[in-house]
Amino acid sequence: MTRFLLALVLTATLAGCGFHMRNKLMLPADTAAVQVVSSAPYSELAKLLRRGLQASGAQVAEPDSAAEPGSTGKVAQLQVMSERWGDLPIAIDAQGRSQEYSLRYAVIFKFLREDGSELVPQQVIELSRDYVSPPTDATGTTTEREILADELRREMSASIMRRIDSVVRAEMEGRVPAKPAAPATAPVEPPVPPPAAPTQGH
Repeated sequence: MTRFLLALVLTATLAGCGFHMRNKLMLPADTAAVQVVSSAPYSELAKLLRRGLQASGAQVAEPDSAAEPGSTGKVAQLQVMSERWGDLPIAIDAQGRSQEYSLRYAVIFKFLREDGSELVPQQVIELSRDYVSPPTDATGTTTEREILADELRREMSASIMRRIDSVVRAEMEGRVPAKPAAPATAPVEPPVPPPAAPTQGH
């Protein structure tokens, strides 16, 4: 009962957080719409990214069943190229059985402009959470792992949004023209000596 109540509390807590951006996501002014494309069918991360883009004010294009990572139409594309999960044992009991794990979640993504050029180049973000897995309580472990997986997806969505925002802001700041320098003072040239008087021959 205690574990069940703890799971409910964690679920309620996680429901209140997720893809709330501190600031509105900045995208280039000429970005008409963004399409989220994932290599994994029915990707929960892709759904979270669409919601995050909409919440930040971006226009989201409907996913195209024919669209694949690597191809673009007349919309920008946020491409989730790979999602990888892994459980790494980090502690064992007296009998040598794993009782604590690190849940790893890695995503490779990139963001393409409408013309197919890269706005955010391909990169990877990796997150992890530790959880206890008593060998005698497989059911409770499954519930805790599922809750952590949902949390990692929400954090991954927010991390990808922040990465895109930081790259776009850096690019926009680089385009801001520098302040004009103060006009340099013209150097004072020495006075030109008058022409010498002609010398008369003898």
